[in-house]
Amino acid sequence: MRLTTKGRFAVTAMIDLALQQEGGPVSLAGISQRQNISLSYLEQLFSKLRRHELVDSVRGPGGGYQIARPLKSVSVADVILAVDEPLDATQCGGKENCTEEGQCMTHDLWSSLNTKMLEYLGSVSLQCLVDKHRNKGGEQAVQFRDRPVRFNDASAPIN
Repeated sequence: MRLTTKGRFAVTAMIDLALQQEGGPVSLAGISQRQNISLSYLEQLFSKLRRHELVDSVRGPGGGYQIARPLKSVSVADVILAVDEPLDATQCGGKENCTEEGQCMTHDLWSSLNTKMLEYLGSVSLQCLVDKHRNKGGEQAVQFRDRPVRFNDASAPIN
């Protein structure tokens, strides 16, 4: 199980948008250039993000996209799930039909991992990632939704 480019690109684009939107709506072309993501791919992702009300589009000259909610209230899980990224470690897609007899012996293990992944990604807000990016270098504290977590230079959370 791994996160595909769809989920990674969506999160990257949302962080870029959050960092740039202070100057007004942000064009997808700008995000495409800065992050080296295909413009057509971004258009597909942002269509889904807009449907899930994570971004708003602004038409006309100077138009583009902006994040629709406060950054603290948008989690990484929100973004990943909005672009239909499957976060499932089970072999059966959660249907409990891993084998002909039903659940496999490790179904509950992988199902629990799914829950933990969603809990973790749900606890990381865009605000946290934006603050981390802005304060890059050295160790810094960032606020997850429910508790502060320290990051080292390798960007691994240290509780």
